[in-house]
Amino acid sequence: MPGLGALCYNHKSFTNPFLTNSSRRAAGGIGVRRYHFVQADVFTEVVFGGNPVAVFLEAEGLTDKEMQSIAREMNLSESAFVLPPTDPRADTRVRFFTPQTELPFAGHPTIGTHVVLAQMDHYEINGPVTRIWQQVGQRLLPVDLITDGSGQTLRAVMTQADARHGATFEDRAALADALGIRPNELAPDLPAQVYSTGLPGLIIPLVSLEALRRVRLNINAFNQICRDLSVTGASVFTTETVDKAHHAHTRHFAPMVGIYEDPATGSMGGALGAYMLAKDILPYEKASSTTYMVFEQGHQIERPSLIEVEVDIVDGAITEVRVGGQVVIVAEGDIILP
Repeated sequence: MPGLGALCYNHKSFTNPFLTNSSRRAAGGIGVRRYHFVQADVFTEVVFGGNPVAVFLEAEGLTDKEMQSIAREMNLSESAFVLPPTDPRADTRVRFFTPQTELPFAGHPTIGTHVVLAQMDHYEINGPVTRIWQQVGQRLLPVDLITDGSGQTLRAVMTQADARHGATFEDRAALADALGIRPNELAPDLPAQVYSTGLPGLIIPLVSLEALRRVRLNINAFNQICRDLSVTGASVFTTETVDKAHHAHTRHFAPMVGIYEDPATGSMGGALGAYMLAKDILPYEKASSTTYMVFEQGHQIERPSLIEVEVDIVDGAITEVRVGGQVVIVAEGDIILP
């Protein structure tokens, strides 16, 4: 399989996307504010697959409360709000909201936001790969925009934060009860463990695709486990896949932040890639190597998705995790506020 295309870069010449809303206000009448958004499906090549995100291109002037209200109104797993950066090294600052809360980092909205911005000519694209820098909170993360043969940007690859692991959850009976499956359907030789490449989540290995398909959350028990581990959600996975060319089939649940099941979770895709190498689930060259993986997600909620992951190993340690995928724009519109 080809890699993600993040090995050689052409640095960007940045075009400022932060235009005024004055013309939109005028069109809406005195005192009316209109905020334009583009909705895109991420980690898919087709409309109505992948994970949708609403990208608000000019969010300056919105309050925190208004962003949260808009995200609740959009009712997607996340909405992204593009703002002028406060760090002079950054090209773009983005904030991410679920219907219930703001997140410090999000995967598919990062991919979707920057492909949308590129397609709307907010970046000057130079060559097959153009690197831009995204500010999230006080952090800077690189995002690589990948163009096709015609020069159109359809894909992006984000470099995630350093891979970290945390606590394991040892009570298999409680974990099985929270997932609505039998304890013997949890993988016997692999731990349920917190991993992070930007947003911590619990990774839970299962023995089969059939077991994964039958997961039905006991939400109170599931949320209590997440609270105990200080995570927003959990990903269950199995190495049995629908397409034998892929490396894992996964589902992600985060009801505490308003997402019962997520169609495609880029933040946990990177964490799962790190977990799979750390637990020797996939063969790789332990001295120095780059391992390419493809994860399936979203089939159970009729939004099939493909998340591509690369993990770099240097001197036996994970040094970088990248997550990428394709984006399809599906809608545009305005939110009208007083």
